[in-house]
Amino acid sequence: MDLLLSLPIVSYFGGPVFTSWSGSMNLLFFYMTWTTLVLSHSPLKIELVGTLAVRIVFWLVPSLFFLIFDSLLPSLAESIKLYGSASLPRRNAVSLLRQVLLAIFNLALSTAVQAGISIGAGSLLRHPLFKTSTRLPLPWQIVKHIWLLYTAREVLTYYISRYILHSRGRIAKLHKTYSHSRKNAAPYALMLYTDHPLPLLLQRTLPVYLPAMVIQPHLLTYFLFTILTTLEEMLSMSGYSMVPGIIMGGITRRTATHYASGGRGNFGAWGLLDWVSGTSLGKDVVEDINDEAEKHQVKERSQKAAGDAGSVMQDSIDGLKKVRKTRKKNSD
Repeated sequence: MDLLLSLPIVSYFGGPVFTSWSGSMNLLFFYMTWTTLVLSHSPLKIELVGTLAVRIVFWLVPSLFFLIFDSLLPSLAESIKLYGSASLPRRNAVSLLRQVLLAIFNLALSTAVQAGISIGAGSLLRHPLFKTSTRLPLPWQIVKHIWLLYTAREVLTYYISRYILHSRGRIAKLHKTYSHSRKNAAPYALMLYTDHPLPLLLQRTLPVYLPAMVIQPHLLTYFLFTILTTLEEMLSMSGYSMVPGIIMGGITRRTATHYASGGRGNFGAWGLLDWVSGTSLGKDVVEDINDEAEKHQVKERSQKAAGDAGSVMQDSIDGLKKVRKTRKKNSD
């Protein structure tokens, strides 16, 4: 528990958004805390506890909150759900409890598999899988590694989903039974970890962890990547139509279409390979970008028109004031 509470990654990545003085203090506090953490705990322990904490905070807790909201206020939830009432969780306490327990089991299993791989790779390489030193990664290294990790994840997610999880094999049948039992319905966030353990490891754990094994970034970079992907997956699986943003809004809609269609398309995480391969269902990623660009152009035009109208109105008011002054002088 002391390790969990001492993870200071938020202050490190959130520091620059504040003033330069407070940002410097946050970075200093982070460095001192991180150094103490590295010197007092093993790299494996920091990796596993940190990863588990990220998934609990950024997936499990919000998912349970959304589940309670959808169950207690179905009429309100229905109005903001893609595909309407069909996307709501079943109002069956026993069924929901089983799903929650399955999700927690899969989370524990994913962490255990990660532990086994880390121990095996560490023994083979004779050093920890991730760089766990007191020296912090440079910003350009973080950006480069995050870009590489995201690219590899997109490729793995697309091909695993298309050719393994949605084919005719045994794993595909398990995935269909657990994840695609509902027709014409968007998923809800808890379903991120309610798949059968085998397809879940292939779809959720492998595309995130395998690229990290190859690149071997700093552990802080891996934590940041895990935070970003966990947040993305949680929001995309929420099924809500009000998820904002050009990226997340489109990902959420494509994920909902994937589940509503029974897995006939939209296999990738971001939709880029779906667009290239012609497996997009509904609006693809390029159409989402074009729509967002048009919205911004309309907004800019409206703001410009409003500004021009305001200028004309101000000129009219100034002209009336001048006329009143002239009349007042003439009357005097």
